Amino acid sequence: MTHLALLRRQRGFSLIELMIAMVLGLLVAGGIISIFISTSASNRVQTQLARLQEEGRYAITRISGDISASNSQYCTNTGGNAHLGSGGVYLDGLRAATVYAAGNALMAAINDNTTPWGAGNYPAMPTAPYSLPAFLSMRGYDCTITACLPLDPSTVTFTNPLKGQSQNIGDRVLGSSILTMRYINPSAGWTIYPTGSATGSTVDINAADGSLKDINLKPIGSEPPITNVKANDLMMLANCSSGQIFAVTGQGSATLTPATVGSGSGSNFAVPSGQAGMAAPVLFDLNTDFQTVTYYLRVVQGSDGVSKTGALIRRVNGVDSDPIVTGIERLNFTYGVELPDGTTKFLAAKDVDASTSTTPGCSSQVMSADTTDRGCLWRAVKSIEIDLVMDGQVPLYTLTNNELQYTYAFDNKLSLTQPGSMGVTPAQQGFVNQLIRREFTALVSVRNYNP
Repeated sequence: MTHLALLRRQRGFSLIELMIAMVLGLLVAGGIISIFISTSASNRVQTQLARLQEEGRYAITRISGDISASNSQYCTNTGGNAHLGSGGVYLDGLRAATVYAAGNALMAAINDNTTPWGAGNYPAMPTAPYSLPAFLSMRGYDCTITACLPLDPSTVTFTNPLKGQSQNIGDRVLGSSILTMRYINPSAGWTIYPTGSATGSTVDINAADGSLKDINLKPIGSEPPITNVKANDLMMLANCSSGQIFAVTGQGSATLTPATVGSGSGSNFAVPSGQAGMAAPVLFDLNTDFQTVTYYLRVVQGSDGVSKTGALIRRVNGVDSDPIVTGIERLNFTYGVELPDGTTKFLAAKDVDASTSTTPGCSSQVMSADTTDRGCLWRAVKSIEIDLVMDGQVPLYTLTNNELQYTYAFDNKLSLTQPGSMGVTPAQQGFVNQLIRREFTALVSVRNYNP
């Protein structure tokens, strides 16, 4: 083989061939990278959607559980004197515990109370025994970016008040509603046994007039200890026919005695009646067992450490929980009230709050002979519609305009809408637009609804 033939056999690729091969390789690599980026973005979207769906359902479930239990007064809620509605149907009359405690004791015993006696058009402090006011069973607040109706609860002074609304971390989320509900803790209290029982708590009754003389606490089983009753605590003695709230002396001891008759705090307008032999009587410590549960949204740091989002807070007896669910930007409530003709009308919080005994759907019952039970529709709320918006918590800047759209019935946005066109926009709240958002809604019946 000649030297020339050997050289020809050892020839490699030309520069042009190498450049063509490199270009083709780059095109293939670019395609692979593009597919990888697209798949990765799609995977992030799907992961966020899955988490968003799960957390949205959980948030609805938690709020629904408390709404269902709201207005519970042990077993005395329904069965009052029936009255004929305009629709020709007899409706149960309103039942509420009778308050014997004088002065401001009742208001002091209840957490997150934004309605002191005599505030605005609300009644002055009663001067005789009265029915537990409906406005203390439930109260809602609807907030826009600039104000809350019927009032802003953060402007009312009480122990550990709610924060105001702003874009700052730790404050309430702008434009989100607040709902406060109250109900007796069903697992609390001391069961009252017949007089003379060897075990369990009993009551002594004055033979002359049937009034309550003493309560003898003997906790059994899982009942709370005697020391749970603190100074100035009010007691609630209830059975399946009636309930009574009154001041006592002897807190912290085994014998509680109704406080003296008077008009100041620490006394009673009258001595409550005894309930021996009545249906399943139970004694509750009103200050702790009449639970106040408030739901609201708090501004928190997003999971990316840069952006902000909202977190659902469940506040019990004035103490905030850790965030239950993170990623909620909007929370709104609408209140369903049954009218005398049997129809249901959904109202905003301000309309429920403005009701009086002359409002259709309210009972004619008044707190005392000269005091109208303003806000009486709060106990007549039959159902509550929950609307909330969940976001994906981590901004995705690859989302298209179509992917940013969502619905929100509370803003009357029933078709897919851009974030900037909502009644309350994410930008106004201090949240970024580049997030997946979905609406969750539920209509929850109030189990203890009392027409």
